[in-house]
Amino acid sequence: MPRISVIVPAYNVEAYIPRCLQSLQAQTFGDWEAVVVDDGSSDRTPEILDGFAAKDARIRIIHQPNAGVSAARNRALEAIRGEYCLIIDGDDFLHPQLMEICLHFAEKDHSDLVAFTYDRTYRKGLMALHSLGRPEPETVSFKQYRIDGIKSRTTDNIYGWVSEYAMLGKLRQKGRWTIKHCQPWRCLYRTDRIRDIRFPDCRVYEDLPWWGDVLLRVRKATVLNLPLYFYYPNYRGAILSSGQEIRVESLRRAIQLSEASYANAAPHQRRIWEREFLSSFRKKLRQKECQLAR
Repeated sequence: MPRISVIVPAYNVEAYIPRCLQSLQAQTFGDWEAVVVDDGSSDRTPEILDGFAAKDARIRIIHQPNAGVSAARNRALEAIRGEYCLIIDGDDFLHPQLMEICLHFAEKDHSDLVAFTYDRTYRKGLMALHSLGRPEPETVSFKQYRIDGIKSRTTDNIYGWVSEYAMLGKLRQKGRWTIKHCQPWRCLYRTDRIRDIRFPDCRVYEDLPWWGDVLLRVRKATVLNLPLYFYYPNYRGAILSSGQEIRVESLRRAIQLSEASYANAAPHQRRIWEREFLSSFRKKLRQKECQLAR
C-alpha cells in the first residue's frame, strides 16, 4: 500500500499531462501511486496516459465518459489506497521535493493537512510571455530545500488560520500564516479525512463547498510558506474557458451547497466560514449577476 496517493483528473491535456506525470516520477520520495482519471478526452490524452502506465506500475489509469472534473476527482477518491492524498490538475506540475517535505511535516506534527502555496513567479512570468506572444521556457529551475531549515506553523485552530481576504504579506507582518483560498491542490491530506467528501456537480467553483467540508473534518494543520506547486495558466481549462452564465450558475450552486453543509456546524465554525469565505463569494456572485443583467 503506497504512503501517498495522487489524484489527477485529465481532460484534453495532451500538451501538459506528460510534464505533470514526469513531475511525479521526479519526486525525491518514491512510495506513491497516481490515479489518473481520463474524463472522456478527445485528443491524445488517453494514449499518452496508457503509455505512462505501461512503463510505471505506480500510475493507474481510469477511462470514463466525459462527466466533468468533479466526477473525475470523485472516481479517483474511490480508488486511492494511500495513507495521504494529493490532488493535482493535469496541466500543472509539482516541485520534486513536494512529497518528501509534506510527508515529513505531516508525520512530525501528526497533522491532518499540510498546506503549501504555488509558485507565483512562474505563473506571472508565463502569463507575461503569453501576452507578448513569446515562447515558454523549455525547463524550470527548482530551488532545493533543506528540510531541517524549513519554517512551518502548526495549529489546531483551523478556522483561525483560514482567510479568503487575508494577504500573506500582512499576515507575515503580524506573525501569522494562512491556509489561503480553497483550491484542493494546495494541500497534502490524510486520506481518511477526505475520502468520503465528494466534489459537487458544478462546472466551476466546485472547490468552495468541498473545502468547507474538509475544514469541518480537519483537527490539526501544518502550514508551509513554500511554493511547491506550479500552476499553469491554461486558457482552455474549465475556469478560464467558462462563459459568464456558467460561472454565475455554478457559483450560485456552490454557495447554496456550502450554506447547507454549515447549517448544523458549530456556531464559531459557521461564523468564521460566513465571514471569511462566503461573504466574499456572495459579493462576487452579486457582481457577476449585475454584469449579466447589463
